[in-house]
Amino acid sequence: MYSSTMDFLVTGGAGFIGSHFVDFLLLSEKLQNTVNKVIVLDKLTYAGNKKNLIKIEKDERFEFIKGDIRDKKLIATIMKNKMIVVNFAAESHVDNSITNSEDFYLTNVLGTSVLLEVSKSFNEIRFIQVSTDEVYGSISNGRWNENFLLEPNSPYAATKASADLICRAYFKTFGINISITRCSNNFGPRQHREKLIPTILNNLFEGKKIPVYGDGKNVRDWLFVGDHISGIWQTILYGAPGEIYNLGGGTELSNLDLISLICTKLGFAQNSVQFVVDRKGHDRRYALDYSKAKSDLGYAPTSSFSAQIDQTIKYYSDLYHNKS
Repeated sequence: MYSSTMDFLVTGGAGFIGSHFVDFLLLSEKLQNTVNKVIVLDKLTYAGNKKNLIKIEKDERFEFIKGDIRDKKLIATIMKNKMIVVNFAAESHVDNSITNSEDFYLTNVLGTSVLLEVSKSFNEIRFIQVSTDEVYGSISNGRWNENFLLEPNSPYAATKASADLICRAYFKTFGINISITRCSNNFGPRQHREKLIPTILNNLFEGKKIPVYGDGKNVRDWLFVGDHISGIWQTILYGAPGEIYNLGGGTELSNLDLISLICTKLGFAQNSVQFVVDRKGHDRRYALDYSKAKSDLGYAPTSSFSAQIDQTIKYYSDLYHNKS
């Protein structure tokens, strides 16, 4: 466990999950004397927004740099010895990876490689690669543990799996202190509206049908973003070099059941869906076994799904109606 003050480089820190992690670092009272500096590097593509950092933008420990993780010279000027690098930077929307995968390979694979290559030049770098359960593919029964084969079914998932393997190679070859986390489907405030829960809510508020791929029975394991952040922090403190940790949420719902739950909470009719042609390579079910993270890190999702989905609904409701 770290005992001295820590300096962080958070890539993709203006995005949904990254900004919550930055808030955690700079707003948690228990870390006030622990976190020395937080540098956020973000390219500010459509999914990154500096408004996500408004709570901490005036903190003297915070610095924002607009830039690309593929810019090796820039990374070399930012990184320093004994720095903790948390890599959230990624193209992440599966549909976009199907229509145009180039940006996904450039950011998710090449960008991660650049970060690791620069890390070789510094001492005592702690590197956390934030990955996804989608690298495992689809599972009909049971749950994936960290030893399952990687069988990605979308270009997005393939690029994340590739980045994971590159991280493994840099640990094995160069001894960089790398841990990989693989999370299930996140939800919570600030998520981009392209994702499922924001799409459901915005369409309901706008009086539109909710597009549902295929038969709507695809199942996802839902994880509140705050629990995910806790898992990443526990990985920083207690994760072993070269190890992978699944961070699951433990709440499995089909897309149709999720829509039904949200419609019920908001008082909308249950016929608010419109079935559309299924996504190519659409994974049927995700389910993570997070027993390793529980035993090794002390990780477990502590949030009530019902309470957090209520909080999320309120956030998007306020956002929508304040714009109207």
